[in-house]
Amino acid sequence: MKIYFFTKQNLCWAGIALLLMTGLSVYSLVFWHEDSVASLGEAIYQGNSGQKAVAMTVNVDWGEEFIPAMLKEFKEHKAQATFFVTGQWAEKNPELLKQMKKEGHSIQNHGFKHLHFNSLAAEQAQTQIKQAEAVIEKITGEKSRFFAPPYGEKNQALVNSVAAMNYQYIMWSIDTIDWQRPGPQTIVNRVVNKLHNDAIILMHPTEPTVKALPDMLDKIEEQGYKMLTIDKIICDKDGKSLNNVKAN
Repeated sequence: MKIYFFTKQNLCWAGIALLLMTGLSVYSLVFWHEDSVASLGEAIYQGNSGQKAVAMTVNVDWGEEFIPAMLKEFKEHKAQATFFVTGQWAEKNPELLKQMKKEGHSIQNHGFKHLHFNSLAAEQAQTQIKQAEAVIEKITGEKSRFFAPPYGEKNQALVNSVAAMNYQYIMWSIDTIDWQRPGPQTIVNRVVNKLHNDAIILMHPTEPTVKALPDMLDKIEEQGYKMLTIDKIICDKDGKSLNNVKAN
């Protein structure tokens, strides 16, 4: 499979032309621009570290009963995950949040409530993020600096308001769609069939996700991918991992 790189200016037309000429699927096109993936004011769909690594992300506003089993699987496979939690969920599950942190996982921001952020004014969206940030910092001792929107919603005004808070706006390049509770093998196939360097893999705490994890993580390992937290696969314009950049 070939990977094609495009500047921001010719992104759309070149992508369409390549699709028509080569018959590539949309998953075969990885778009890049000169400002780097980690530029504020743009949504991030995958990392830019160049490593053979992926980021497992788990959006959490429910499903706490499945998280201990997920943590067990991550630990057995030496996988570091990123949990995007809502503030109201964190308030109700502080000990579980502390356990995630203790086991080396990253705790990041999913808003205070699981709302439709596309319908919020900029100030309302920022308030939601600030409230969640305060809860996360109180429990874990660290500020969040990545935001994953509930329902995967995105518009440029929202991305800009998040960037104004010095947050990175995180989407995904591989979606398990596990919230629909498909069979475990379906979840495994959705991930393994689309693996690529710097992938961001979206999951939720569900029963089929827990059942899918052992086989999924085995296959990711077999293909030689490291499983790292989100900050370790995203670099700034100088090529430095955001893992080494202190939050404001």
